[in-house]
Amino acid sequence: MIFVSVIIIGIYTVLILDLFIGFKKVPEFAVEKKQPEIKFSIIIPFRNEAENLPGLLKSIELLNYPREMFEVLFVNDDSSDVFKEIITLYQQKLNILLIDNIRKSTSPKKDAIETAVKKAKYDYILTTDADCIVPEQWLFNYNAFITIERPEMTVGPVAYKTDRSFLQQFQSLEFLSLQGSTIGAFGIKKPFMCNGANLCYRKRAFLSVDGYAGNESIAGGDDIFLMEKMLKNFPGEIKYLKSKEAVVYTRPQPDFKSLKDQRIRWAAKTGSYTNAFGKIVGMLVFITNLYLILLFLLAAFHQVSWQHFGVAFLIKYNVDFALLFRSANFFDQQKILSKYLISSVLYPPFVVCIAVLSFFKTFNWKGREFKK
Repeated sequence: MIFVSVIIIGIYTVLILDLFIGFKKVPEFAVEKKQPEIKFSIIIPFRNEAENLPGLLKSIELLNYPREMFEVLFVNDDSSDVFKEIITLYQQKLNILLIDNIRKSTSPKKDAIETAVKKAKYDYILTTDADCIVPEQWLFNYNAFITIERPEMTVGPVAYKTDRSFLQQFQSLEFLSLQGSTIGAFGIKKPFMCNGANLCYRKRAFLSVDGYAGNESIAGGDDIFLMEKMLKNFPGEIKYLKSKEAVVYTRPQPDFKSLKDQRIRWAAKTGSYTNAFGKIVGMLVFITNLYLILLFLLAAFHQVSWQHFGVAFLIKYNVDFALLFRSANFFDQQKILSKYLISSVLYPPFVVCIAVLSFFKTFNWKGREFKK
């Protein structure tokens, strides 16, 4: 059993330390005095987001960028709330186009983005979500980064805005680890994750890879599946914008059921990944957390010593904390690290249960039920 522990925990440790080193290798982007040069089409799919739209629209209104150099395309996905009245208030201030989603697949969000891309006036597409707040220097950062790096796709940072509840802080810690892994993977030149809440790509690149053709039947993954296509067709042209002034903030799930459905949706698409490194990471994370649970049960039934379990747990605890600490410093969220101990105890059963449920259970998303 000790030999198995050395193999599993050892490989996991090497992976996380590799991502830890990779995080540092991605330089923090410092905006030079670049004149606005890039025109952007901002695409925002939404469904029954009347509660969140005012905050998003206000943040867009405050963007430090010439109004004539960006448009906002809101794509209504069969909403039944008062969204129209809210968006209409800003149409005199901003260049807003409100369009209806044209459904053609089992993935409403992919359909919405493809609908908007066809109507977008500009070559640079930026996507975000209706429950997000975009930073004042958002477009200015992308403009400067793109004029220097000339990428076909740019991945941007995303973070949670949380209150003091443990559930929200647990989600934020998990999300920080995902963001840390995302940045670290770019640093070791093996990107495998991104987030559609802060993603930029060229319209011509999107059209050249035929958008979401090939994975329309999968409800989620509008971000990762597109990045996988971009990586294949434009190697070396996918970049990460590591800038605190480009962080888009979104909200964690309000209750455990919503969190469960969201994580099942995220996990359900992993079997369709084509990125080998991404599959390896996912499998290794699952196996390591499952193995810790197994060690705990074996120790409880006196099949292995508690010292055996404790050493394995502490190694994972510390290597995870190293990457999490680096991520928390970048996102200025050091305070939630105080919940790391209890979260690290709860995380293994949580992630294993979600992974198992994703194979058998349907999930609810925006009031609709989806199958795997």
